Amino acid sequence: MTTDYQQARQALGIRLRELRLNAPAGRLTGTGLAAILGWPQPKVSKLENGRQTVTPDDLKAWAAATGQPDAYPELLARLRGFESHIRSWRRQLAAGHQSVQQDHAAQYERSALVHGFESVTVPGILQTADYARSIFTRYAELQRSPRDTEAAVRARLRRQELLYDSARRFDILVGEAALRSLICPHAVLAAQLDRLAGLVGLDTVHLGVIPFAASLKIPPTGGFWIHDERLVTVETWHADLWLDDADSIALYLRTWNTLRESAVYGGDAQRVIAGARRALNTA
Repeated sequence: MTTDYQQARQALGIRLRELRLNAPAGRLTGTGLAAILGWPQPKVSKLENGRQTVTPDDLKAWAAATGQPDAYPELLARLRGFESHIRSWRRQLAAGHQSVQQDHAAQYERSALVHGFESVTVPGILQTADYARSIFTRYAELQRSPRDTEAAVRARLRRQELLYDSARRFDILVGEAALRSLICPHAVLAAQLDRLAGLVGLDTVHLGVIPFAASLKIPPTGGFWIHDERLVTVETWHADLWLDDADSIALYLRTWNTLRESAVYGGDAQRVIAGARRALNTA
């Protein structure tokens, strides 16, 4: 959890405490408010101290219980403000993966220039249907989310139409580990590598591969995507981070440019992909 996120959660907690202490009918104790709401008292304390993330229903109940229902829109706006940056998978995937793919597709549609990096998986916008199916299946198991795999695959593939729009450019880096990680069956990975090889040289896609043997200035970690220098998205295990402040965007651009120095392109990238493809045949 980021410091900015925690600070925002604490600030919301302070506002909740103010409502409790300034209830029109008289100051409420934490125990008294918990009794009105039918909550365990520790929940009131955790919310006020920023140690638990409040839900919209919690906010509505809190505003009503403190006699200040008109405060609910303000409280909800505060919550939406910091949740828009830290988008937990638990909430995003409550209805499945398709809606998440649609949210990301909307950002791609707004973007003329996209910089991307993935270290151990093939980027979604370059995936075959079978590879994407394997990814969604594994993540649905991990996150215990609804299985809308086929709808999610279709949404992901529709996004790939943007690769052929001459008004756009995609500068994408992948680590060699992404070419060899068996997150899917051998035959699926083989077809995926053939797909990547076919994209090398496409005028809208500048695909670089960072070989295992490359000299690195920084260690590659998780993937990230930069949209027109206005938004960075970063996937972690618990949440999808959407960063739009100038300092964060500048940091990720520096990171991308540093990683690019270790990448190979064109025929050299084709040879790394071909080496991974041959390794599948001998595995």
